Amino acid sequence: MTRLKYIVLMVFSLGIAHFAQAQFTLSGEFRPRTELSHGYKSLASENQDASTITAQRTRLNAGYSNEFIKTSLVLQDVRRWGNQAQLVSNEDYAVSVHQAWAEILFSKEFSLKAGRQELVYDDSRIFGNVGWAHQARSHDIAVFKYEKDLKLHFGIAHHENGDITNSDYNGPDAYKDLQFIWFNNSWEKAALSLLFLNNGVPAMEDGEQKNKFSQTMGGHVKGRIKTIQLVSNLYYQTGKHVSGASISAFNFLAEASLATFTLGFEHLSGSAYDDTDYKSFTPLYGTNHKFNGFMDYFYVGNHIGSVGLNDLYLKYNYSKNKLAFDAHLHYFGAAAEIAANADKYLGTEIDLALGWTVNPMAKISFGLSGMFAGESMELLKGGDSSASQYWGYVMLAINPTFIK
Repeated sequence: MTRLKYIVLMVFSLGIAHFAQAQFTLSGEFRPRTELSHGYKSLASENQDASTITAQRTRLNAGYSNEFIKTSLVLQDVRRWGNQAQLVSNEDYAVSVHQAWAEILFSKEFSLKAGRQELVYDDSRIFGNVGWAHQARSHDIAVFKYEKDLKLHFGIAHHENGDITNSDYNGPDAYKDLQFIWFNNSWEKAALSLLFLNNGVPAMEDGEQKNKFSQTMGGHVKGRIKTIQLVSNLYYQTGKHVSGASISAFNFLAEASLATFTLGFEHLSGSAYDDTDYKSFTPLYGTNHKFNGFMDYFYVGNHIGSVGLNDLYLKYNYSKNKLAFDAHLHYFGAAAEIAANADKYLGTEIDLALGWTVNPMAKISFGLSGMFAGESMELLKGGDSSASQYWGYVMLAINPTFIK
């Protein structure tokens, strides 16, 4: 009997030890956001009424990891309040899969992560998850990783229709083929990342589908000189646009932060009204809401293939205890000629944001923005530059952890 108790105790102990090496988490997200808009993304006219809409993101996040694998499943429902009948009888608003990936750990340094997943690199200028948008962004892709003293990632994706008699793709994604290499190394006071992205977009040519490949190459660097934090981006794009035009475009960002203030400048090249080549830089799969003002006039589902942008900005950030306050000022100008004799000045935007962390699982955020547009903004966006242009929001974010 003593031996039996000993064996049971040993088995139980081994089971506990194995479980301790693994981790399972189950969490949720409930995020309704009400937005007030009169000139969000595009200029409103003087007689246009302001709109007030509420949309919500709801997620269930499951994750498991041990010494052999990591997995994640994120189920997501995104809807606008009032879009679904109270007595729903169909699947038009079914829950979708935002992430579903597994990562095999070949060793401590090498792994392969495959499936639907978010790609977030550096400051999210080229690859980001667009977390502000309720639907967010994820990719169907495989990523090989080496991570030790330095990090090296290689990603590859290929999309086709379900018809096995051809290799065509006319699905909803932005590319048919994609490959990227990302390198990162960090030192005590600095970090450097380098990125090469090959982006293949399908287009019909001579009655058959062919990929038009563009290449984005460059890097992100950050460092510190005494109490000043410095950040810079430099990217160049070349290759072929889907129209067949040759691409020659670049992006440059430089900013310096001291205490609670950040002064910066970003340039995204653009195509002038009389250009034949494609000179407009496209930030592709980045979190563009993070850049160039919260009113999303530029590169958030818009302004692609246009006159580019010069953005001179000053940001202030203050946080204490459970409160955080941000104030941003942007001065916008076109990077290329809009039209003959048109002024390049586009407008000035002010963004104010206030966040209150109620407790570790709940936060309330408020924001108010105003755009003081120049007359040239009408050439790009229509509307009336003399009308009041404003946008505001209130958002409740609740992130409970059910199991850990």
